[in-house]
Parts: sequence; C-alpha cells; structure tokens
Amino acid sequence: MNEPIIECRDLIKTFSSGAEVLHILDHADFSLEKGKICTILGPSGSGKSTFLAILGSLERFDSGSVRVDGYELQTLQEKSLSVFRRKVVGFVFQFHFLLGDFSALENVALPGYMAGLPRADAWKRATQLLDLVGLRNRAHHYPSQLSGGERQRVAIARALINEPPIVLADEPTGNLDAASSEELRSLLQRLPEAAKTTLVLVTHDSELATIGDTSFLLKGGISNASDKGS
Repeated sequence: MNEPIIECRDLIKTFSSGAEVLHILDHADFSLEKGKICTILGPSGSGKSTFLAILGSLERFDSGSVRVDGYELQTLQEKSLSVFRRKVVGFVFQFHFLLGDFSALENVALPGYMAGLPRADAWKRATQLLDLVGLRNRAHHYPSQLSGGERQRVAIARALINEPPIVLADEPTGNLDAASSEELRSLLQRLPEAAKTTLVLVTHDSELATIGDTSFLLKGGISNASDKGS
C-alpha cells in the first residue's frame, strides 16, 4: 500500500445545540491513496459535508489529526491554510457558483490568474480544461447560456485550474437531471487519470457512488471504510 495522500486519525467534531452536544464525527479514522476515488456515504445530517469541509480546511475540528498531502491541518495558521486551499484542494459544490458576468473561459481561468499564473498561461490552461470537460466550443458562453450540466462541468474545470492533487466534490449531481448526471458521472470517473488528481466525493446518488475505489460510511457519528473487492 502506498503512503496515503489523506489520513485522519481519531477525528472528533461536535456541534452544540442548546444543552445538547452533537457528535458529528466520533473518533473517525480515514485514509486514501493518491489517484483514487472515495465516495462518502450516509444519511442526511450524518456529517458528510462537514467531513469534506474539514478535509478542505474550511471547517475546524475538535481533536484528532488530519494530514492532507503532507500538511498537518491541525497545526496550520490562517495564512498557511490559505496557501493550502489554493495549492492542494479544488472544490466542486452542489451549486456551481459561477460568476454570471464572466464567460465559461473567464470563470475557469480566474482562480489561476489570482493564484499568480500569467494571464496568457491561465487562459491557455483554462482552454485545455474546458476541452477536458467537453466544453471547448462553449468557452465564450455565459452561465445563463449553459445548461445545468454544462455549468457543473465548468465548475469542475475551474476546480482543476491550479492543478490540485485533491478534488473535493459535495453532491455535484444534486441539482441535475438524469442525463446530465450520467455525463457528469462519466467525467468524474476518469478525472483522476485525466487530471492526475485524487477525488473525494459526497453523494446521495446511488449511481455516482459506484465509481468509487473505496467508500466511507458516516452514520450516527460512527465511520466505516470499505474497499471494493475487500
């Protein structure tokens, strides 16, 4: 087994609701090898999105350790966390969050440009990524001119602009019809090889869940991982 690119040990995350303390993650252990796809499963309210946010450093945790691509998240201060978010993780959410006044190409290129890529390089890479997601011919269309599935594919291209070793996707097919969901499933399945990345995916979509090399179940604060074929 290769050294994991993500490793969590004894992870605890709680929320307070009045006098009650809710254990969202209760001594959870998790690891994932580079280049793999992991699907995060569990009922609503089980902490799937919270777990993903912790991996992306968007949410703090109470105790335990989280190591992502060599970064020990529990030790990082805000400045270092900003570098981590920019360099290590790409985010894809249920809603695309594209900028309406920017074309598809501009939406994809902007994070690269903001991260310090020369403008020409950012636009060139954005064009390549739109080609990867099958939307090169829609590069100069605005979000309002794109279908829901096309917008989500632009969002995936945007997540890849800074060549992150890890992509975190939270219910990426949640707002799509069956045909668009199938197109996105196919794209996500080939993403690790095509973009040289590792994918962690939260989903309620039973078909999308089948693309994972491994799965991680969250239920009542308890976590279990399983590998295909094990």
